Amino acid sequence: MSSLTCSLVKERCIACGLCAVYAPEIFDYDEEGIVLFTQEPTSTHQYIANDQYDATLKAYQKCPVRAILIEKE
Repeated sequence: MSSLTCSLVKERCIACGLCAVYAPEIFDYDEEGIVLFTQEPTSTHQYIANDQYDATLKAYQKCPVRAILIEKE
């Protein structure tokens, strides 16, 4: 499996909550409901471990405004 890098475009986030539903180990929210990374709240990029690959991909696919971007390496 190739490695996966995830980026957040916080300006696009509409606080719908789907990313935390599909990948709660990866995504969380600030006090306004805007997406952030659970482990690195101040970061806008994060490497995704292989065991979180499927959940992160699902969250990416379900995001209605593409606030989550992924890049396979």
